[in-house]
Amino acid sequence: GSILEPKERSMEPRAVSEEEMTLTVASSPAGSQLFGYVGIEAVLDQMKIKTMKTGFEFNIMVVGQSGLGKSTMVNTLFKSKVSRKASQPSQEERIPKTVQLHSITHVIEEKGVKMKLTVTDTPGFGDQINNENCWDPIIKYINEQYERYLREEILITRKRKIPDTRVHGCVYFVPPTGHWLRPLDLEFMRRLSKIVNVVPVIAKADTLTLEERAEFKQRIQEDLKNHAISVYPQEDFDQDPDDRALNDRIREKIPFAVVGADQEHQVNGKRVLGRKTKWGIIEVENPAHCEFPLLRDLLIRSHLQDLKDITHNVHYESYRVRRLNESNHP
Repeated sequence: GSILEPKERSMEPRAVSEEEMTLTVASSPAGSQLFGYVGIEAVLDQMKIKTMKTGFEFNIMVVGQSGLGKSTMVNTLFKSKVSRKASQPSQEERIPKTVQLHSITHVIEEKGVKMKLTVTDTPGFGDQINNENCWDPIIKYINEQYERYLREEILITRKRKIPDTRVHGCVYFVPPTGHWLRPLDLEFMRRLSKIVNVVPVIAKADTLTLEERAEFKQRIQEDLKNHAISVYPQEDFDQDPDDRALNDRIREKIPFAVVGADQEHQVNGKRVLGRKTKWGIIEVENPAHCEFPLLRDLLIRSHLQDLKDITHNVHYESYRVRRLNESNHP
């Protein structure tokens, strides 16, 4: 009896302690429910604290003819004087003979979060009688920033944080003609959309009636579709169904009809940003007056990180592959 007793006991299932059961369930592929507080959510707080300490970089470029309100629009976006222009420019400064690029860098802080903002203006673009190849200096500048980042990245002993001067977004200002896009607009966006995120906007939209604005937007969308120009947000890069639904709604509104103003006015007892006219005050942040809030949400509140991700993972990656292939096959 004493010899058979252990064998009989071995036929019964072994009692598993609660601790062992928890480990077994947690390590199984299907076991995603935790039986107690672990603290994984604290990673978000760690990331937030680190970002608030180090800050982040955001580089934006504005392109368009003179007099379309590019500097005013940038100041309106960030509610500060981040884009400066000469108060009394000379005759030579008003219309540069060639396209020049001016970059201004500021550090903006809001609620403890620091952002190093670089605004690149392109005076002289489209202001000449002959605008042939006026986009070449802009393409050269964008590629130079990719090259600068690549040289830092391939160093044997590289910096812990590589300075990012790459252009994350290019806002292209379309003149409010009410007709079709000009050949200059089409050629610029066709070339630039391959190397940078291009966001077209209709400048000074208060010069158009609501009917003219809707018709002009429809014509621009048809032009972009007929010429296979992919502006931001690109449909090819939508992976998540929720992101695709949001971006579809944004693509229906592009190009945004915007009005810029960096002066405050009193409206119904409130101080609002707007432009004063004979007929009243155009409130910049009122969706019923213009689509500036949609542009601000796209560039800052909802898609800022996505702009940086696509710049790094798509545009910069294609430039890096091309440059490394050239160095391997001289």
